[in-house]
Amino acid sequence: MNRRRGTGYTGVPPWIYVIAAAGALFVLLPLVAMVAKVNWPQFIPLITSESSVTALGLSLRTSAASTALCVVMGIPLALVLARSPFPGQRLLRAFVLLPLVLPPVVGGIALLYTFGRQGLLGKSLEVAGIHIAFSTTAVVLAQTFVALPFLVVSLEGALRTAGNRYEMVAATLGARPTTVLRRVTVPLVLPGLASGAVLSFARSLGEFGATLTFAGSLEGVTRTLPLEIYLQRETDADAAVALSLVLVAVAVAVVGLSYGRRNTSAPVEVQP
Repeated sequence: MNRRRGTGYTGVPPWIYVIAAAGALFVLLPLVAMVAKVNWPQFIPLITSESSVTALGLSLRTSAASTALCVVMGIPLALVLARSPFPGQRLLRAFVLLPLVLPPVVGGIALLYTFGRQGLLGKSLEVAGIHIAFSTTAVVLAQTFVALPFLVVSLEGALRTAGNRYEMVAATLGARPTTVLRRVTVPLVLPGLASGAVLSFARSLGEFGATLTFAGSLEGVTRTLPLEIYLQRETDADAAVALSLVLVAVAVAVVGLSYGRRNTSAPVEVQP
């Protein structure tokens, strides 16, 4: 019997660890190679150049805005998908999750033909004097498009796991649906919501394809950190590697925060 000291039976055959180690190395070795390539004596000047700081600041601002949009739209979507069976529910879920598998550049083209000057909605917006394509707003929309599924998936899973027992008790006691949502449902799934928001922020921070296609690369307006890395790769490889390491560090911190919240959060006790 396969046992591990202090934890009992694991159920994991020994050969699985070999393949798992190969998978871990497949992910870690490229990161180690990148760290080895960093020009450490010039690291600080490289990441604090004017264009780098501008791109990082823009990325942080737009990622925060897109995360807020993901929360505003993602909570209702997750609630409908998890708690309200209706015809076409599976089809709606498939379309909501489509950006997870769709090439980002395709998403950018779809957004361009929706909000661009000649787009489905863009023509009417242009008449009203609202210009979206190739603006900072376009960056936020592109990031929201690719990041929204992460929040919906995380929150829908949390809603299904939590069940609706507490909500039914609160409704029986006379609470209105909005009160139940605010006082029972949201506190009950808050760890899942927080994890989804953090993952959405991380995805927004690393968005490249949809942003380039829909928003372009205008310094200080639409050139986020991934776009700056791409441009620096052609002119200054050391700067590209240094900025890539910054983006990796931020992503690792964000994902670590997400899983830390998920693993350490205590069960929520709701008083209906």
